[in-house]
Amino acid sequence: MAHTELNLRERRTIEDMLNAKIPVREIAAEIGRHVSTIYRDIKRNRYADEDLPELNGYYGVVAQRAAVQRRARRQKLVRLVGLRKA
Repeated sequence: MAHTELNLRERRTIEDMLNAKIPVREIAAEIGRHVSTIYRDIKRNRYADEDLPELNGYYGVVAQRAAVQRRARRQKLVRLVGLRKA
C-alpha cells in the first residue's frame, strides 16, 4: 500500500468530528485511516497559544499548513539556495 499524507479535506473532517466530540476510532473509520494516524496528526498539528488558551485545539487548515512546511524543510532545493540557483 502506498504512503499518502492526509489532505486538507481529511483534516477538516477530523476537525469537525473532534468538535462534535466523536471518538477518534470513529473518525478513523469514517475517513478510512488507521487510528494511530489520526492520533499522531492531532498530536503533531495541535495549535497551542499561551496568551489565548481558549483558542487551543486542532484546526484542519493550521494542520495542513504545518504539514506542508514540514515537508518543504526536508527538500534540498527549498533549504539550499545555492543548489536552487544552480
